[in-house]
Parts: sequence; C-alpha cells; structure tokens
Amino acid sequence: MKSSELRQKFLSYFESKGHKILPSSSLVPDDPTLLLTAAGMVQFKPVFLGEKRVDYTRAATVQKCLRTTDIENVGKTARHFTFFEMLGNFSFGDYFKKEAIAWGWEFVTEHLNLPEDNLYVTVFEDDDEAFEIWRDVVGLTEDRIFRMSADDNFWSAGSTGPCGPSSEIMYDLGPDCGCGRDCCTIGCDCDRYLEIWNLVFMEYNRNEIGHLEPLPKKNIDTGAGLERIARILQGGRSNFDIDVLKPIVDKAVSVSGINYGVDLEKDISIRIIADHIRAVTFLISDGVLPSNEGRGYVLRRLLRRAILHARLLGVESAFVNLIIDAVIKTMKDAYPELQDNASFIHRIAGHEETRFMHTLKQGLSILDQAIAQARSENRKILAGDFVFRLYDTFGFPLELTVEIAEEHGMNVDEETFQSLMEEQRERARVSWAGVRELRHQEVYQEVKEEFGETEFLGYEVDEAQATLRAIIKNNVVATEASEGDEVGVVLDRTPLYAEKGGQVGDRGVIETDSGLVEVEDVQEPVEEVYAHTGKVVRGKISIDQKARIAVAAERRQSIRRNHTATHLLHWALRIVLGDHVKQAGSLVEPERLRFDLTHFAAISRDQLRKIEELVNGKIFENYPVRSFATSYEFAKESGAIALFDQKYGEFVRLVEVGNFSKELCGGTHVGNTSEIGLFKITSEGSIGANTRRIEAVTDGAALDYLYAEEDRHLEVADILKTEPEQVVDKVKSLLQTIKQQSQQLESARKKIIGERVDKLITGARQFNKTKLIVDQVEAVDMDNLRLYADLLRNRTGTAALLLASTVDGKVMLIAAATQDVVRAGFNAGSLIKKVAPIVGGGGGGRPDLAQAGGRKPEGVKEALEEGLKEIEGMLSK
Repeated sequence: MKSSELRQKFLSYFESKGHKILPSSSLVPDDPTLLLTAAGMVQFKPVFLGEKRVDYTRAATVQKCLRTTDIENVGKTARHFTFFEMLGNFSFGDYFKKEAIAWGWEFVTEHLNLPEDNLYVTVFEDDDEAFEIWRDVVGLTEDRIFRMSADDNFWSAGSTGPCGPSSEIMYDLGPDCGCGRDCCTIGCDCDRYLEIWNLVFMEYNRNEIGHLEPLPKKNIDTGAGLERIARILQGGRSNFDIDVLKPIVDKAVSVSGINYGVDLEKDISIRIIADHIRAVTFLISDGVLPSNEGRGYVLRRLLRRAILHARLLGVESAFVNLIIDAVIKTMKDAYPELQDNASFIHRIAGHEETRFMHTLKQGLSILDQAIAQARSENRKILAGDFVFRLYDTFGFPLELTVEIAEEHGMNVDEETFQSLMEEQRERARVSWAGVRELRHQEVYQEVKEEFGETEFLGYEVDEAQATLRAIIKNNVVATEASEGDEVGVVLDRTPLYAEKGGQVGDRGVIETDSGLVEVEDVQEPVEEVYAHTGKVVRGKISIDQKARIAVAAERRQSIRRNHTATHLLHWALRIVLGDHVKQAGSLVEPERLRFDLTHFAAISRDQLRKIEELVNGKIFENYPVRSFATSYEFAKESGAIALFDQKYGEFVRLVEVGNFSKELCGGTHVGNTSEIGLFKITSEGSIGANTRRIEAVTDGAALDYLYAEEDRHLEVADILKTEPEQVVDKVKSLLQTIKQQSQQLESARKKIIGERVDKLITGARQFNKTKLIVDQVEAVDMDNLRLYADLLRNRTGTAALLLASTVDGKVMLIAAATQDVVRAGFNAGSLIKKVAPIVGGGGGGRPDLAQAGGRKPEGVKEALEEGLKEIEGMLSK
C-alpha cells in the first residue's frame, strides 16, 4: 500500500465515524510555549484546554511533525526521524477510551489487514479501565497486554499543557529485527517491537509547577506514525525503504557516489542526510529561516549536520538543493506548498550551505591549531571559552567541535561553554527588556475575569468617554490613585491603541472630574485588555469614575503615516526584489518606521532608489486607504498578505491601499496616501542570516532628513573650498593625489627595506653553504615583513631566515627559505609552530614560507634564539 493510499484510507475511515477532516497545521505552532509542532494534537491544544470553541467534537488529520529529541538516533535505528507524518484522530469531550480503542484496533486489523498474531498492546500501569477494554471488549488475552510505567505510557506535548495516560499498539517485526537477547520483549529499545499507534487519554493539564489538574472534558488524542505503518505494509527492512523516503535516500546515494548497504557508518550518514534535508525542506517552506536561536537554530543544526555527514562521505561541493529537489518531487502531491515555495526553499538552503562551507573552512583551521597546541601542552580538554569564541565569532557549532575533539581523543569543557552562552542570553534579555515589557500578567488576567474586555474605538475616533474599571498600583489592584502615583489603568473602552503588530502604543490623557492621568504607553498584557500606564499629574482618580480619554493627536497621525508607509514599502519590496520577500518584523513609531524582511542578499543602491520611487509615486497619486473587518477566509481568498507567525481569528481587519496592496493588519492608518507626504529610506543592512532591515522616515521627518543631508553636503563643500556641485570631482582629485603620494611613500619604504636587507645579508651567519638570517627588524605590518623575506631570498641564492618585528605591543614572525634549503630539510611551517608560542601566539604555513602573530614582545629574543637552534637542527639532519 502506497503512503498516499494510507493517508486517504485513514481519513476516510474516521470521516465515516463522524470526524471532521482538517488539514495539517504549520510546523510553526501558534503557541509561544512550543518551539515546533511535534504532534498532531498541537493545533488542538486550546480546544483541549477549553480556551477555544469549535463547531465539531471529532477531528482527524495527517499532521507534519518535527522532533529533535531523538536526533542522535536518526540513521542508526530503523525507526527514528526528525520529520515525520502523524495520523491523528481526536475527540473533544465526545467519545473516550472504549471507542478509541475499538476503532484503532478495527482500522489496524480490518482495514490495514495487519495480522493479529503480530500485535501487542501496552497500557499505563494504573489504567485498569484501558486494560479491561482491551481484554473484555476487544478480546485480547492478558499475555498480549503489557502494563508500563509513566516513562513509557503517560504522554504530554511539553513540560506544561494537556496530558494523560496512553495505550499503544505494537507490531512484532520478528526476531531478525531484534537484539537477539532472551529477555527481548515489549519495552526493549531494539527495533523488533515497533510502536505504530498511540492512544492518549487526554484527561489532565500539567500546570507550570508540575501539578496535574483535570481538564474541563475528557479527550482523545491518537498519534499513529505514517512511516512506521507504511514500512510494515510495504515490506521494508527500515522506515527509510518506504516510498516517501527511498527516492530521497537514492538521491543522497547518487550525490555521494557510495554503495549503499555495504558500510554501516556510511549508510547512517546517507540516512541522516535524507532525513535532515527532508526536515529542512518543510521547515523553510513553513517560513522558518536559519538563525542561532529558537526554531531557526533547529533548522541550521539539521542542515549543518547533513552537510557534515556529506563531507564524511567525500562530498565537497554544494549538494543540498539536489536532495531538496528529491524531497519536493516525492512529497509535493501531499504537500503542494513545497512546489509553490521551491524557489524560495532553494535560495535559503543554498545560501546557508554556502555560508556554512565558508564557516567550516575557517573553523576547522582554527580548531586544528587549538588541538595541536593542546596536545603540545599535554592537555586533554579544549577550553570552554575557546569553544565559545569559535561558536560566537564563526558560528562553529558546539556539536561539531565535540565530535572533532573526540576524534583526536580530547574532551570539551561544555560546562564553561554553557555558562558563557547563558551570560550572552542574559545580556540579550537585559538589552531588550524595557518600558514596554509586559509586567505581571496575572494581575491583568484577574481584571479581565472580573471586568471583561476593553473595547477599542481608535479606528473611528481620537477622543471618547469611558469608565475606569481597574487601577493597578505597585502591581496590586487599587480603588484609587493620587497625584504622583504611577498607575496602570484599565477602561471599559478606549481610543488609545495598545502596542502590537509592530505599532507602538499611543500616548494621551485620562481626565476625570477629580484628576488627570498622563498616559505614556498602552499595552495588552492579556488579550483584549488594554493597560494604560502613566502618572497621575493632578488630583486623584477612582474606579467606576467616568472619564474623557484623548489621544495625543499629532503623535497618532505620525504613527498612521509611518504604518501606511510600511504597507507601501512591503508592496514595493515584492515588486523590486521578488515574491519571496516576507515581513520578518516591524516597528512603527511616530519618528520613523523599521521593516525587517526575508531576503538572501544585500539590497543594492539602485534597488533602494527604485523602491523609494515606487512608494513616493503611490503617495503622490493620492490613493484611498480603506480598513474594514471581514472573515479570514475572505481576506485570504482576496489575495491579502498575512504574516506566517501571526495568530488570526475567524474575523480579521483588512487594510487596502488603492487596488495594489492588501494586508491583514490591526494598526491605525491614514485615509489616503497623500497624507504620508514624503518617504525616504535612511538605512538598509543585515540583522541576521537571510534577514535584512530597512529604516525610513516620512512627511516632516523625511524633509528634516533631506535638509540634514543637504547641510552635510554644503559643509563638505566648505571644507574642500569648492562649490557644492563640484564636491565629487574635488574628492576624486584628492583621492588620486593621496594614491600617488602613497605610492611614493611605498617606493621609499621599499628602498629603505632594501638597504636594511643588504646589512642583514652582510651580517648573516654561515651554516655549511647556507646563510642563516635570524634577526629583529623594523616593519609596520606583515606585508612589510614578507617583503623582507622575498628580498632576502632573491638576493642570497641559498638562505634560511627567521625575522621578528613588534608594532603596538604585538609581535609578527616570518620564516622562509630558498627551495634548495627546503629540499635539504628546512620547514618554515614547523619552525613557526615551534617558536610562535614563545611570543604568545600561533601560526603556520608552507615549508618555504610561514608566518605567525603574538602578544608577548618580551619573548622575541628567546624566540629568535630557539629558532636559530631549530634551523641548525633541521639542516644538520
């Protein structure tokens, strides 16, 4: 049975049982507590918790999933993957254990026709109810039902959230697939007993302190591994032999040129490549980009592991996109978005592969030197601070450092590395945690439960009447606040916008008969509850008072201009750079706008100019801007752009600019584009792998920016004593003069060095027929020092040399020799490695030329003395 038939058979069966068939959700979950979608139940978590209502009580899906918990087993066993497909049927307070067990057994035995003699089941050790259903309803004998501990049969999707006891259907693949031990039975970690069906009886919610609380309703969460079942149905020895994996494996074999099935270690590498690139393809398609944090790091780690294993097989050139093509071809019928996103996937994966190959080259060289130095010092452990610098500076992964160190019989100080990583994370947290940090969410949750949600009026008005529902002082709900108190105020309705979607919160005033609050910021610590933070500047305020709420109108209008400008910018970027551009973040303030985008290369000056022209063209043409609420489905069907990581409900706000821009957006906007006035990009640059940032200003701020640029231009003209329109020609002329003078200076420097070289030759030692030149010289940089070496070799005929120079407290060393001396036993690279540690440095090179740097000038004399002995020793041999 093909995998496509298995998917359809599963969905059809549960549709006949009254289940609503739903599509797979993204690998990027709509849940801040989860990094990736690791199970079919993830998209239903709010339903299980009673936080979301749906119009069905039964559902079935085929869910794409990704887990890295077993990444070290991938390729080594027949059953482990990072990316896999999970068949799932779910009940939300409808049927429970009896129906779930009976239907699972019926589907496996009657619709898939798996032989009952090969099937066993497990239950949680205290779940007598499930045990009795298997025995009394299904009819299994007790010797085919195994009670297991919580480690095996109590399931959850994370450290918190819905969970419960489980019951699994296991398939006996036979002794040929097992470990061969007499004690091998259900629960053995070998490949013989394969879990194919997991029934989770979702009864509890594990809270943040680990306590189990009963869920509002009892639920069912079934997870069945498509690949595992397909392996049985298709008769494969391994999950990698099935129809959705074998073409990918075959492509990896073709790229590597190895004979699959001959060498176990090479086979493991092939399977890792196939699995990891399949995962990479789906991650990028779902909007994940390589980074050093979160899910982006998962993607980067998978891709780099695949590249490393390809290198182990001798693959030196780019190959990732060849495997991606095989993934897309194999999986596109079930997941057509792969074909739609193929170009984007290729660009991101290919660019990351190129970057990592460069990183690998640099990092391996540095790591080799560190290992060699550690060995020379009889150390068995690589220092954690060195490993951290290797990671922080070159992006060299810890896992790779550990693997290479182990190959050389060394360990890594991972404790120090992790400590430094945590210090870095803490610095990052401190840098972004500021006045807008959402504080004490619990207080506002209580306010919501007591007083309900805040109605937002800001789309229609800038001023409104409202009632004070709650006052928060010192993180405690209070009944009143007096002049000088810093407060958070919750109203029943407000025209002030709370920060979200990249737009900053409004400022304004809350005025009652008895007092006045100046609002400095508005946040939404709990969904639909607006916290107005500020200070009581006059009198006092009390709960239940009526108040006038007014927005700082000029500031709001500047924000409107900048927010609509971001939509025009987004439109123009897709025109100029391509449809692969996606918004990766934004900031809309009254003074400026910032727009982060996914793009794999720097944006050229001509492209930026074209983007500005397009945006200003739409501003000058005075297009209307319309905002209205509609259904999410209608908005998507009309071609509106949605952010892949944004949470949307059934109804959304759609912002249209003319007939060319449609975006889902909850922010505030101008009424027509001419209100923006003028648009000017002020900067563009990289903020991470495959992510660019553009900053811009509008209206008066754009004019101020242009005036400042003009003033700087005029100031430069005054300094150069020329007219503004002649500044460029004047600068070119000055640069040409500087170039000529630099050439003259370099020529004089070479002449001086030539004279010093003659003196060095005159004072050279003679060893047999070879001149030995070991001395400290004056050189401003390494290029100067190499010039000494070249001139000495050219003028002496037969010579070996070691020169040192110090500049600004740093040491430069160079060793060199003529070719006949190299043939006689001289090796510049070995010489440098010997003497460089004396000056507190390291280096290397070829037998005829090598160089090093150091940080201990006081060691130069000793280094030269040791170097002379080393040279004489080489030539004596």
